[in-house]
Amino acid sequence: MECKIKNDNGTIYITEDVMLKVVGYAALECYGIVAMASKRAKDGLVQWLGRENLSKGVQLKLVDDMLDVDLFIIVEYGISIAEVCKAIGEQVRYKLESMTGVKVRRVNIAVEGVRI
Repeated sequence: MECKIKNDNGTIYITEDVMLKVVGYAALECYGIVAMASKRAKDGLVQWLGRENLSKGVQLKLVDDMLDVDLFIIVEYGISIAEVCKAIGEQVRYKLESMTGVKVRRVNIAVEGVRI
């Protein structure tokens, strides 16, 4: 997937890899998130991802020229999961739209684990 943004100077092409990294780093800036997790595993096991593998904890889907973002995260024990998810959703939407110009339709967050 590649997004195209047209302006007066021409066309800007933004690769999926760039958008995945923007989303991953934006999420990790939020208080209460410990790490990105691998996409939901069928066997119930979750893989903790380091900064070099952030894109594996994110899925993007283009719908009507807007993005749906799916995040898979691990949160810190004792922190309000609802508040963490709200902050992540707002941060991801803001960073992705301001850095790339691509409009975000929805941010879905799956909490895959809690770190004690």
